[in-house]
Amino acid sequence: MTGRSHGPASDGAASDRSTSDRGTSDRPALSGPALRLTVLVGESDRWHHRPLYSEIVHRARAAGLAGASVFRGIEGFGASSLVHTARLLSLSEDLPVAVVVVDTEERVRAFLPRLDGLVADGLVVLDPCEVVRPAGRGRGAEQERGAGE
Repeated sequence: MTGRSHGPASDGAASDRSTSDRGTSDRPALSGPALRLTVLVGESDRWHHRPLYSEIVHRARAAGLAGASVFRGIEGFGASSLVHTARLLSLSEDLPVAVVVVDTEERVRAFLPRLDGLVADGLVVLDPCEVVRPAGRGRGAEQERGAGE
């Protein structure tokens, strides 16, 4: 994948660049059946001079999804079949990046149109999954178990 800038979203959605708090703390913790969205792009992919992975994360947050994380790959190849690697002698500037979002199937599928026009050369994958331990909810339970032993 080569560095490129993409134009405006075809769905007309405005980019959310604000840092205001739009958290979903009043939502119950996600647990049980869920859907995992993985968007694979290149590290140098851009959306209006901003990293594409960052735009996806901000759109996921604006949509009120449970969470999103970005993982930088150390080696990989995509549609071009060109291997990108982080090895010292290779000096690749376009390593693979995975943006992972997990939420209910309904919420993830409702979010998919917000990716239209963003992911031109990447790969979008959906996998059913199960959330067995919601983030931020287990710390007190661990302390209680540790105190009782």
